[in-house]
Amino acid sequence: MSLLREPGARYAPPRVSALGLRALILIAASIGVMVVDHRQHELTAIRTALSAVAYPLQVLVQSPVAAWNWMSSSLATRSALMAENEALKTDNRDNDLRLLRLEAIEQENRRLRDLLNAAPRDAETSKVASILRVDLDPLRHRVLVDRGTSDGVTRAQAVIDSHGIFGQTSNVGLKASEVILLSDPTHAVPVQVERNGLRTIAVGTGDARRLALPYLPRNADVRVDDRLVTSGLGGVFPAGYPVGRISEVKRDPSQPLATVSAEPAAALDRAREVMLLWLHPRVPMPASEPAPPAPTPAPDKARDKPRSR
Repeated sequence: MSLLREPGARYAPPRVSALGLRALILIAASIGVMVVDHRQHELTAIRTALSAVAYPLQVLVQSPVAAWNWMSSSLATRSALMAENEALKTDNRDNDLRLLRLEAIEQENRRLRDLLNAAPRDAETSKVASILRVDLDPLRHRVLVDRGTSDGVTRAQAVIDSHGIFGQTSNVGLKASEVILLSDPTHAVPVQVERNGLRTIAVGTGDARRLALPYLPRNADVRVDDRLVTSGLGGVFPAGYPVGRISEVKRDPSQPLATVSAEPAAALDRAREVMLLWLHPRVPMPASEPAPPAPTPAPDKARDKPRSR
């Protein structure tokens, strides 16, 4: 395309603008610098200095993005930590409940094992019973257990715990029975001192931790810490089973009887399970047979014969 110019105007070659000239100079300088740096590595210090100068600017430019990322990460981490903390708290509560159940089962197994080991050998059979209710009357020491006539329970049947004699059944129902404790004021049990075999009777006092022995004379051979066991008289309790331990002996010269107290061996106010005993029936001693009658002598035939003349 031909350039339009006015007729008679002189031809002028095109001029290079100042901006294009500066660009050419900068391009040439850049190429020269790259060549020098590639061959002689003279610009490393300058590049390091320029990087140090430009670093704050880079940080300033990247700060909004970094701050947003940090806030997002922090919020996500906090939410995750809160959820994890709640889950751990729930697991901790569940574990505590399981631990409590395991401890309760372990204690119950220990008590039942002690009860089974405490059953006397002369018992025909025995059954464990749980205490359902405790009579709160301070002068009426009785408990209700979950065994009745449907289990073969009868009235005046021996009841023990893992430490000793607990009491005996008084009222028996179909599925539950009432047990009168050793400490009931109306209860009495034949006992004997294990050390010397001295027999007496222990009666309840209304105190779950005290029995009285009111029928011992002042000069009776009893001492503190003497062990009391069942004598086997009466047919209710097995002989030789622990009843308690003498805790106090008072002898008043003006009184014919000594004041003797004993501490029960059984945990009358703490037991949760007891054992009912079925004792072997006692075979009564056979009465002595009367002596057979003496045989009647046979008649003397020779004497009865008439004598010949």
